[in-house]
Amino acid sequence: MIDSALSSLGATVVVATSSDENHPPENITDGNTKTFWMSTGMFPQEFIIRFAEPSKISTVTVDSYNVKHLKIEKNTSPNTSQFEFVTEKEFEHTEGHLQSNAFLLNGSSANHLRFIISSGYDHFVSVHRISVQHLHT
Repeated sequence: MIDSALSSLGATVVVATSSDENHPPENITDGNTKTFWMSTGMFPQEFIIRFAEPSKISTVTVDSYNVKHLKIEKNTSPNTSQFEFVTEKEFEHTEGHLQSNAFLLNGSSANHLRFIISSGYDHFVSVHRISVQHLHT
């Protein structure tokens, strides 16, 4: 099952390295690609999503703009520490429309996912939606 609005399932952004009052981190989990979180222009940028309950995740889809390189880490701790590498990807530059990139996590169990944007195609990048396909544990 794909959850288009992670916020409706109790998932929240608990850490973000930058925040703009017009484009807050909460926009990442609202399921709407017309709203977004925007970085401040420095790299790396990161944000952490906490799930309401431990989840087995098969796929994560990131809808973004101007992201060049993104890494995903996970943990099974109730705290936002002790993350382990899951996957990373170089995104194609898409002029004028959103990038949509799927990451296969193969049922990885996670309480938190950390997304680290190490570079972008511009000084500013935006993340419009994170969608997760998962099985409840």
